[in-house]
Amino acid sequence: MRKIPLRWWIISLVMLGTILNYLARSTLSVAAPTLKSEFSMTTEQYSWVVMSFQASYTVMQTVAGTLLDALGTRLGFFLFAVGWALANMAHAFAFNWQSLAFFRTLLGASEAAAIPAGSKSVSEWFPPRERPLATSVFQMGTSVGNMIAPPLVAFCILAWSWQSAFLVTGALSLVWAGLWWWGYRSPSEHPKLSADEREVIAAGRNDDVGSKPATRKDVLRSRSFWAIAVPRFLAEPAWQTFNFFIPLYLVAVWNLDLKSIALWAWLPFLAADFGSLAAGLVPGWLMKRGSSLIASRKITMTLGALCMIGPACIGLAVSPGVAIALFCVGGFAHQMLNGALITLCTDVFDSRTVGTASGMAGTSAWVGGMLFTLLIGQSADKFGYNPLFVALAALDFAGAAVLWAILRTPKPVSPQAA
Repeated sequence: MRKIPLRWWIISLVMLGTILNYLARSTLSVAAPTLKSEFSMTTEQYSWVVMSFQASYTVMQTVAGTLLDALGTRLGFFLFAVGWALANMAHAFAFNWQSLAFFRTLLGASEAAAIPAGSKSVSEWFPPRERPLATSVFQMGTSVGNMIAPPLVAFCILAWSWQSAFLVTGALSLVWAGLWWWGYRSPSEHPKLSADEREVIAAGRNDDVGSKPATRKDVLRSRSFWAIAVPRFLAEPAWQTFNFFIPLYLVAVWNLDLKSIALWAWLPFLAADFGSLAAGLVPGWLMKRGSSLIASRKITMTLGALCMIGPACIGLAVSPGVAIALFCVGGFAHQMLNGALITLCTDVFDSRTVGTASGMAGTSAWVGGMLFTLLIGQSADKFGYNPLFVALAALDFAGAAVLWAILRTPKPVSPQAA
């Protein structure tokens, strides 16, 4: 245990926070069939509840990233974690779909810091060659949180009440906030960081890309930002759909009950973990075979996009098991391509603006997710889910094309210039 470098303990703490962040937001999707009955909600009204989260999350991604750069990773992430824990627990006091939407708004605003904080931590603690794997480690928390949600939330609902599900998942996040405040420091301030590891972190930056945008204005003017933001806009609808609509799809199309959902709905997120792992390992494998740092990320993203053919075929499923299997392919595909895009933020932006750049790219992503959720709410009951799953794959293909068309491969920093 003592031989594990401190930076990997740090990213494990970030991953735990990401797990609880996504567990909190996923509580609603598992409880959705129960809450639709409790509050007599239509699918369209439920989509408005989901979009209330998405709208505040979308706006706050940019704000959260800027605050993280201003306050520092430790204080900024701590404040947001306390906020999302309390907002999630407040869901227990909802009495109709409108009040539920209000609490979702608060949750979305406070949860928006998770991915920018993870990206900022990776930028601070890891040399460029380790960033894909470090990003995949904390990104695995997104799917683990979704994976834990079905059995835990279903247990709470069946054993106690739907209110208890929100109280339990919120309380877990509150405990983690205390752990974060106790355990995290930047490399320059951490008392347990050895001189050898400090040298590894610093020396590895010689492999970094060339000049990076160092101000907010520079970020917005750079081709690199738009090469990441546009594909994330096109890719996020898939993950939003998997997060918020898999349980409803299984109920609407295959008439599964809550116990069956708890048994099967976590599997796509287990597959997503392997996609996150692939996003960390494939770039390193490509670089060992001569690929440049940036090209390795672009190829990884493209491979993930191609795998989205799986969920596009869900309309051909002959059983709920086949549908779940195709969702698994989709979960793997999205986390693979999204991991590559998130890592690119740490590669092409200065550590002083990684939070800001990641937050603004996240805003772009969530605008795409929110618009697609609106489309689901307006069309799922009328036309079914199958055309929507085909559209998700087409959007990812377009995102890969944009990435290759816009993002140039910058020249590496020479050891003499570093």
